[in-house]
Amino acid sequence: KIALVFGNEVSGVNEDVMRLADACIEIPQWGSKHSLNISVSLGVVLWELVRNKK
Repeated sequence: KIALVFGNEVSGVNEDVMRLADACIEIPQWGSKHSLNISVSLGVVLWELVRNKK
């Protein structure tokens, strides 16, 4: 089973929640824009999950 937890661009995900996780990822970003819309972030992560299942 997989549970995806997304945090906001200011405070992220609570450290207690992150300690419970088997793995944590961060989407790297460069340039002047420092946050992605949550739907875009979800799309990126789901695409990688599906791509790696093949």
